[in-house]
Amino acid sequence: METPEWYLNELAYAGSEHLDTGYVPNYDRKAGTDPSKEVALLRNLGLSQEHTLIDFGAGTGTFALAVAPFCRRVVAVDVSPVMLNFLREKAAEARIGNIEYVQSGFLSYEHQGDFANFVYSRHALYHLPDFWKAVGLQRIAAVLKTDGIFYLRDLIFSFELSKTMQVIEDWLAHASMQPGIGWTRAELETHLREEYSTFSWLLEPMIKMAGFRIEQAEHHASGIYSAYTCVKQPERS
Repeated sequence: METPEWYLNELAYAGSEHLDTGYVPNYDRKAGTDPSKEVALLRNLGLSQEHTLIDFGAGTGTFALAVAPFCRRVVAVDVSPVMLNFLREKAAEARIGNIEYVQSGFLSYEHQGDFANFVYSRHALYHLPDFWKAVGLQRIAAVLKTDGIFYLRDLIFSFELSKTMQVIEDWLAHASMQPGIGWTRAELETHLREEYSTFSWLLEPMIKMAGFRIEQAEHHASGIYSAYTCVKQPERS
């Protein structure tokens, strides 16, 4: 399909630092998380070595590398070729051979092969404004088989609007003082100004409109992070 002129360019919204070969190793250190709980969650939901999983916004591959041994096929999708190259090198070093690398985004990814059984996305959807989030969620649903699982974790605000100043200032107060270890106050402030975290009470209707049933919603006590386990519903006739 030819991309219309009005379509959003996801690469332009990804942040120039994600295209910087000097920045990406530092990002990998700072963004490093323990994916074992999320891998266990998906395995408890039925993920097996017969299944295909798509990781949207795979970044440097922390989750993709951890989940690959439990899948038949992992498709790592990211708009940044630098991130994907970094992931490819880590996978080669770990001798993991069932990851495919696709330079694309929520709005441009074209799936090949059978429908996916699982889709995972962590801290990537916030790069899209809300209009495009809704479009992206619909596109995610389109690549999942009916009853497939979509797990989303992101910077999604679950606090009341009246508490915005209080919650945000508390979040910024706990920012890292060392830029090489964690996200600094300046970096978090840039996120608030230039990226597109949204409220849970705005996002949840988008998820449902895209064709999902929300099985579980988890909101962090900080009010800043949320996670959703969603199930693709049958298409209406």
